[in-house]
Amino acid sequence: MAELVNMGVSEKKATRDGFGNGVLELFEKNSNVVAVSADLSESTKLNLLSEKFSNRLFEVGVAEANMVGIASGLSIAGKIPFASTFCVFCPGRCYDQLRVTVGYGNLNVKLGSTHGGITVGADGASHQGLEDIALMRVLPNFTVLVPCDAVEAKKATIASAKIKGPVYLRFGRDKVPVITSEETHFEIGKALVFKEGSDVAIIACGIMVYEALAAAKKLQSEGIDAAVINLHTIKPIDEQLIIKFAKKTGAIVTAEEHQLHGGMGSAVLEVLGQEFPVPVKMVGIKDVFGESGSPAELMKKYGLTSEDIVKAVKEVLELKK
Repeated sequence: MAELVNMGVSEKKATRDGFGNGVLELFEKNSNVVAVSADLSESTKLNLLSEKFSNRLFEVGVAEANMVGIASGLSIAGKIPFASTFCVFCPGRCYDQLRVTVGYGNLNVKLGSTHGGITVGADGASHQGLEDIALMRVLPNFTVLVPCDAVEAKKATIASAKIKGPVYLRFGRDKVPVITSEETHFEIGKALVFKEGSDVAIIACGIMVYEALAAAKKLQSEGIDAAVINLHTIKPIDEQLIIKFAKKTGAIVTAEEHQLHGGMGSAVLEVLGQEFPVPVKMVGIKDVFGESGSPAELMKKYGLTSEDIVKAVKEVLELKK
């Protein structure tokens, strides 16, 4: 079981901060690592590179498709490019380039897309990326990563540079609890068990991992033993661990800050449907667009809190009976 920081969390950071720090460390260690920004380097944290590595940070302006094209060319030239903007813009505005150039070409391009999920907050529906996991996981050759906190985000960023081929990394804007430590293991394609349990398994990604842990704590006080799994890699998915906990608990709840259609939960269901069907309940965005509001208000309105996970667990346990 993974080693966690105390759940009495004292530190909060945005996962986009982990991305910026991860790219900075890569720049310091490998001169072949470069970055491409679409006029949002301050928001995506690529601005950390500007003082020392301005000659390897390419600003292309509000032209996301061009950003992907330039990153593709840099990869063909032997560089390891990190292209970054908001996830509503990439994949949103450049899906053709991602599919035909990066995916079909199996190019070594890393996409660091920030401002994912409903917790973008007051920027509203136009800037709340709720569909990107679904879009990216269906593209052949892409690895899809959704880290749970800033520490894991940095590890995911660094790890993505070590594998060949295209990688999509999803990060958030809002400051969220840091629940992992430097010692917590991270490996692409290997989910982490953050809490053991025998009654039900809660499989979560991104900021919903913390909500899942909070839900498990509440459930424990009611005599329900819930496992919590951090599925930071949506693709390639850890089929072995999912099947193991389906067999062990006989019931699954998925939790994600994303549309229920085609997201992480759907990926889990695909595994279970083919290998070991069990009752499942899914927590996520229910086929609607978001709106302006504080992250906490939006999490509550759209059913993404620990209380919503507790409710889903109780419902799936009824189905299990």
